[in-house]
Amino acid sequence: MHATLAEVTAALAGRLRSFDAVHVVGHSLGGVIACETLAAAADLPPGRAVLMGAPVRGSRAARAVAGRWYGPPMLGALAMAELARERDCRWGGTRELCVIAGTRAAGLGRVFADLPQPNDGTVCLDETELPGATARVVHEVSHTGMLISTAVAKSVTEFLRHGRMTGAGSGTLRP
Repeated sequence: MHATLAEVTAALAGRLRSFDAVHVVGHSLGGVIACETLAAAADLPPGRAVLMGAPVRGSRAARAVAGRWYGPPMLGALAMAELARERDCRWGGTRELCVIAGTRAAGLGRVFADLPQPNDGTVCLDETELPGATARVVHEVSHTGMLISTAVAKSVTEFLRHGRMTGAGSGTLRP
C-alpha cells in the first residue's frame, strides 16, 4: 500500500515470469495492479485474467476518503495515487480478461461517499468498466462478498477454463 504502482507491477511481473503459464485473479486495488502489470509487461507467460470489483476507472469512495484528514494515511500512497483519481483505461492486451462487478450496495464505501447506483457498496459499476475486456459479468454481491460468493467463484472458474462466459449460472453478462 505504500509502494508506487511501478514498484508493485515490477515485483508482480518478476514473480509471474517464474511460471510457464499463469492465470491472474485480482480483487479491488489488486485487480487494478494486475491489469496494469499485464498491460505493461509483454513478456509474461500465457494465461487469462479476472478482475473482481476492480475500480479501473478510479474510485469515488477513495476520492471521498482522500479528501479527509485521515484519508491519505488510511489509504496509503498506492491507493491515493491510483484510486483517488479518475482513470481512463482500455484493455489492449492479448491476454483474455474478464471483469466481474457487484451490485449489492452494502459496504464501507457508502459510509464515506454518496455512491450512485448501481454499486457494490464500495465500487460503482461504471468504475469497473474496461473497454476491450473479453467478458464482463455482474453479480448481485457486495464488494467484500464477491470474495466468498459461490456464484462469483463459478464465473471465475468458467472464464479461466474457457476464456469466455457462457451464461450458465454466471450472473448477468454485459457487453
